[in-house]
Order: sequence, then structure tokens, then C-alpha cells
Amino acid sequence: MTTRFRYRAANPAGEVLEGNLSSPTRSAALEELRRQSLVAIEIQEDSVERSRVAKGSMNRAEAVKLWTRSMATMLAAGINLERALSFSGDQARNLDVTNAVNHIRADVHRGVSLAAAMRKHGRLFGTVHIALVAAGEETGSLAPVMERLAAHLEEEAELRGKLRSALMYPAIMAFVTTLGLIVMVLFVIPRLAEMLNEAGGTLPLSTRLLIGVSTFFATWWPLLTAMVAVVISGVRHWTAAPANRVRWHAVRLKIPLVGQIEREFGAARFTRTLALLLSNGTPIISALRIARSSVSNESLAAAIERATTGVSEGRKMSAELAGVLPPAALQLLSVGEETGKLGELSLRAAESYETDLARRLRVSIGFIEPALIVIFGGIVGFVAIAMLQAIYSINGRLG
Repeated sequence: MTTRFRYRAANPAGEVLEGNLSSPTRSAALEELRRQSLVAIEIQEDSVERSRVAKGSMNRAEAVKLWTRSMATMLAAGINLERALSFSGDQARNLDVTNAVNHIRADVHRGVSLAAAMRKHGRLFGTVHIALVAAGEETGSLAPVMERLAAHLEEEAELRGKLRSALMYPAIMAFVTTLGLIVMVLFVIPRLAEMLNEAGGTLPLSTRLLIGVSTFFATWWPLLTAMVAVVISGVRHWTAAPANRVRWHAVRLKIPLVGQIEREFGAARFTRTLALLLSNGTPIISALRIARSSVSNESLAAAIERATTGVSEGRKMSAELAGVLPPAALQLLSVGEETGKLGELSLRAAESYETDLARRLRVSIGFIEPALIVIFGGIVGFVAIAMLQAIYSINGRLG
């Protein structure tokens, strides 16, 4: 069975070509392009490509990942840096990335190093990206460094994708059920209450409770909405201060289940980034400081910063990271420090984290889904019972 692939590739003259080919696998398609003396920049199943085009431009993170992969492919094929920048910039599917790469190419043409040119666009590429490119330029191994960086970005994207996909179903279920309850409380139940009032008589307790809740929310929802907005605004203003943001992130880590998932996600990103930096020759202090920027939780980042200070004073990294990483990861890092294989064992720790995180997500979702069904089912069931009891009560009086 063959699959139709859509590709973009560079020929020996440096021209970018687009086309389609049919092949049993993606690897076979790449081999076919090589036989045609073409260097693949991007190759996707045709259905995936059409879907992407239909959706418009990529987000910046996805575009940067694609740009990095394109650069790695072209540099490995022997295309010079300026031409590779020109090709990858033209093919980027995000206006911000295209503009940034064009500026970088202009700087490189004037003799500025690639890392220095990228540093002007630090918000787009990030410290890890820039540090690794600088290391690759210094050692003359830019192509393999870009290849490892592209693989790193793809691994991170896969980890984020697992987290999003695991949480998607519970989020949709909660949203749809909440929306349904809002419609019932604000529109359906008030009309039912009018009918019941016209019929007169004493209503069942469940119906009175339901109508009371509905009346409360129907009357005060503007004030309640304003209060929620004020609270959210106040929390955002409070967490704008770095010290308060650290406190808030520390509280998040203590939330059952959610905190554990956030801690493992942050630790996985940190150890994988640390492994990548160390394997490319970045000094350990610099690697720790750069890897710290990959952690979004400020409480964990602050703990890593304190550990970095301890390491700079001569203490062991594995000991300083106690409380940030679990014992198993600390043991791997300790062995790595003793054997001089810190980068390799940091990568093993990251892989272990990602495996544990995927397992925890599966187990957690296995508990969350039934819990949500029971909770929302109970609410909907109470509403249904209250309405049915009211109807039966009316029918009984009329009969």
C-alpha cells in the first residue's frame, strides 16, 4: 500500500522545489528524493499538508521547530549558512519567524555570528536555542547541533501534546456540562417556576431548592460575574510581583494530583534541556542557568537557581537539587557526576520522567473521567428529579 506525500526540497543549484510522490513509507520517500539529488526540507502525508494549509499559518513555537529542522537538514547536506537561512526563512509558515530569519540572514551577511544575530530575537528563539547555536559555531559543529536541537524541540512538543490530549476530554466534558447547567438555571428553570407559581400549592423540597438556586443566580449573575473578574484581576496583579508569583507557583505544586503532574512536567523539561546542553559541551553552571529558563513554574525555577549557586560554590549538583528532583533522578545525576557521564544520565532521567508522567496522566484521567461523570450526572439527576417531582405534584393536585 502506498501513501501520497507532499514535499519541499532543495536541488543542487539551491532552488526550492515542491511536489508530490507516492511511496510505501516516509523513509522510502526520503530515499527517493535522495536518488533524485534533492535535499528534503519538509515531507508530510498529503492529507496532513492540506489540513495545515487550510488552517493558515502555524503558531510561533511550531514554526520555530520546523525552521530548526529545515536548517539542520540543509546544513547537514552542505548548503552554506546564508543560503540555508534564505530557504528556511522563505518556507517558514509564521510571519514573525519569517521576518526574524530575514533579519538574521542580513546580519550574518554583514559578518555577525548566527548566535549573536539570533540573540536580537531572544523572545522568539529562547536562551537554549541561542546557547546551543553559539556552542555549535565555536566548535564548528553547527549542523549536528541543529539536528540535536530539532530533535529536542520535537520531543518537547510531543510531551506537551501528550499533556494537552490527556486533559482535553475532561475539559470538554466539564465545559459542555457547565454550559448546559447555565442554560437550565438561567432560562429553563425560571420559566418552570412561573408555571408552578400559577398552579399554586406547596412544592416539593427539592423543587424549592432548585428554584431558589436558579433565582439567586438569575438575579445576581452580573454581580457574581463582576466579583469573579475582580478576583482574577486581583490575582493577576498580585502575581505580577516576582516574589508573589513564586509563592503562587509553590501553592500550585501542593495541589493534589495537579501539583504532582506540574512538578514532573517541569522536571522532565529541565533534565532534558540540561542533558542537551551538557552533551554539547556547555559548562555545568551555564547549563544549569540556561536549563532553568525551560521551567515555567517559578517555584521550581527558584529552587534550581539556588542549586546553581550551591554548585558554583563547589557542592555536588545532585545534592543541591534535592527537593526539586525525586530520589531516582538524583541517584542518576550522582552517578553521572562520579563517572563523567552527566549529560547521558541526565537524558536517562528525563526519559524516566516522561515515562512516569505519561503513566500518571493515564491513571489520573482514568480516575478523573468517572469522577466527573458521577459529579455532573448527580447534578443533572437532581435537576431532573426536582422538575419531575414538581410536575407530579401539579398533576396530583389537578387530578
